[in-house]
Amino acid sequence: MMNVLQFLMTEVLSQPAVLIGLFALVGLLAQKKSAADVVSGSIKATIGFLILGAGAGTLVGALNHFSVIFTEAFSITGVIPNNEAIVSLAQEVVGAETAMIMVFGMLMNILLARFTPFKYIFLTGHHTMFMAAMLSAILVGGGVKGVPLVIIGSVVLGIVMVIFPAMAQPFMKEITGSDDVALGHFGTTGYVAAALTGKLVGNKEHSTENMKFPKGLMFLRDTTIATGLTMLILFLITVLFAGSEFVESQVSGGQNFIMFAIMQSLVFAAGVYIVLAGVRMIISEIVPAFKGIADKIVPNAKPALDCPVVFPFAPVAVIVGFIASFAAGIVGMFLLSLVGATVIIPGVIPHFFTGATAGVFGNSTGGRRGAVIGAFVNGLIITILPILLLPVLGALGYANTTFGDSDFGIIGIIIGNIVKLFM
Repeated sequence: MMNVLQFLMTEVLSQPAVLIGLFALVGLLAQKKSAADVVSGSIKATIGFLILGAGAGTLVGALNHFSVIFTEAFSITGVIPNNEAIVSLAQEVVGAETAMIMVFGMLMNILLARFTPFKYIFLTGHHTMFMAAMLSAILVGGGVKGVPLVIIGSVVLGIVMVIFPAMAQPFMKEITGSDDVALGHFGTTGYVAAALTGKLVGNKEHSTENMKFPKGLMFLRDTTIATGLTMLILFLITVLFAGSEFVESQVSGGQNFIMFAIMQSLVFAAGVYIVLAGVRMIISEIVPAFKGIADKIVPNAKPALDCPVVFPFAPVAVIVGFIASFAAGIVGMFLLSLVGATVIIPGVIPHFFTGATAGVFGNSTGGRRGAVIGAFVNGLIITILPILLLPVLGALGYANTTFGDSDFGIIGIIIGNIVKLFM
């Protein structure tokens, strides 16, 4: 039984592309589409997610290089939030519990979507696994075992899989112009905070996407070029501070450090382009397929997808949000060191994905000012929450790393402190 659950968790349910394809398959079958349409729609939805994943992998590769060089350039030490790192640690201790909570949590998600007003099916499988791992670790650390552990963990997981998409949906309608797609990403607290900040400080009529450029700089309206040039500036500054010897001996494999900076910037821009193409393909396939699920299985259901789903709707806000969130991470890092607290090193990957998404949310309510200040707020949130989460995870032996996205912090702190009351 456990082997089956482990297989489902690691080979099927944690693979977002497979999950998307399965839901597309069910939706098309429910609509009694022809065999050709079912096969075509399911495969194209899966391939769309694989394209998104390939783009994300390209981005992560470039960002990992940037992170190593940045840390060397500015001699920074501290805790680096990393979802994958802490989940891999947790899997060694609570792998079986994680598998059961994940499987039953997804069933709970479908039941809640079927019988409550929260009609969201959370399809970001790796985030579901991350949340299941965190809940398992906290509950096991609090002495909860056996059936109660699975029941509590599954119920909490199922609830957060509909609550967070529901929180984001009013802003998703503003961003996408429809009510067909929801956001399924556990950085939602930061996105909602960015959107609310945008409302307070900005004007959505002054969108980042309507920025006017001098005639000689019109080429900057091309998102791919603007992204590449922005990353080139960041890479060049960082490699110059890190020095050619470090870059060429430790990171670039001997490639000239300036050329390495130029190529990595362009690789990053190519990654963003691929992500956008993948998202467009997923949306074109999963929304019609989901109509079958909405009509026959979970009436009015909405697919809750990974955060890049919003990138095509405000590409300029993506890069603006990333820079603003990362800047907030640097400011927060120096403030923490000044007050003698644990230093959270700004992780480039969480700041890119959550910062970019926060930028889009902030832009939807507050235009340019909302994108900048909203994403900055998100950057501060994902710098501060990990510090508050550390004591909960530290008692479990994971103090050297922590989760990077805001909702993990919120849920971890709440559940961790409730568990402490009964210890």
